Amino acid sequence: MGWWQRQLIGIAAVLVWLTLVAVLVVVVQARWPDRGEWSRKVAHIGAGPVVLIAWLFGVDRWIAIPAAAGVTLLAAFNHRRRVLPGIEDIDRASYGTVAYGASITLLLLACWPRQPLTVAAGVLVMACGDGLAGLVGPQWPSPTWQILGQRRSLAGTATMAISSLMVLLAMAGLAGVVALPAPSPITLIGIAMAAASLEQVAIGGLDNLTVPLAVAWLWSQLATA
Repeated sequence: MGWWQRQLIGIAAVLVWLTLVAVLVVVVQARWPDRGEWSRKVAHIGAGPVVLIAWLFGVDRWIAIPAAAGVTLLAAFNHRRRVLPGIEDIDRASYGTVAYGASITLLLLACWPRQPLTVAAGVLVMACGDGLAGLVGPQWPSPTWQILGQRRSLAGTATMAISSLMVLLAMAGLAGVVALPAPSPITLIGIAMAAASLEQVAIGGLDNLTVPLAVAWLWSQLATA
């Protein structure tokens, strides 16, 4: 199979996945119109596995990076125009969707394809950890506090920490299968705690940038063969 064929198959796989996520967002929004955060978090979580799909099909950096940058620009446009309101948080001012795309673009620029698990660790911790925290936190009564005007809860923070650790352990397991370096399990606990700590400071959606970049940096610096 030639290079272009592999790239086209990889692009098609990514587009199919994103289409399925978009359909699910619309379904959730239609089924639960009073739960705007749910559709947004579906999009947030669903976007994460794109990195693994791109890695599986060997999508080249010169295709992945412009694509991620383009999606980020579209997210910025949607933030202003609300063409797809289901992927935006309509209750508060946040650039989280744009920051999310920007963090993926930056990670691809820095690491793709030499360090695919570094990119995957950063993106999937944000996708799953923050996404699930945003779903569980408001639904599960627990002590709450505010940091820079942003409300956080014990349930949401615990979900962020546990989900992040599960993602990191899964990436470490995958690293063992493909013979790539990964941090030790004890180190992964520290990285998960760091992610949960950074997620506390979410003013303007800042955590969508800081969490993936910090997790990826810690993974790359602490990985051992």
